[in-house]
Amino acid sequence: MELFRPEPILVPVLALVAWTLVMQAWLIIARIPAMRAAGLDAQDAQRTADLAARMPPQAQWKADNYNHLMEQPTIFYATALALALAGLGDGLYLWLAWFYVASRVVHSLVHVTTNVVMLRLGVFALGTFALLIMVAVGIIELL
Repeated sequence: MELFRPEPILVPVLALVAWTLVMQAWLIIARIPAMRAAGLDAQDAQRTADLAARMPPQAQWKADNYNHLMEQPTIFYATALALALAGLGDGLYLWLAWFYVASRVVHSLVHVTTNVVMLRLGVFALGTFALLIMVAVGIIELL
């Protein structure tokens, strides 16, 4: 008897976790040289808000994006895991999950390179819409 059947939607979940770790590495790689160039040491990073004001914007964008990946994606994770537990981890939900992950990757790349806010907002809105559809259709299907 099989107790757990892996749902395909878990792959985009893990892909977004992997992307978040890539962004964390990028943040560290950018921040340490920027801190050295600004004459800052590790103790100056006690409060990230204070550090942000003393860092070049391009270095801070990576930190801001990493923080963004700790915010709305938590709703995605909860949604995808709920759908997986309900056995709804394929079809439309899988496509929407991959779309959401792709939107977060594009959002990150825009944020940490050019930081064109209106482009970021558009990509964010598209991903949010995909997440909204996942949640709404999931609720309807589970009722």
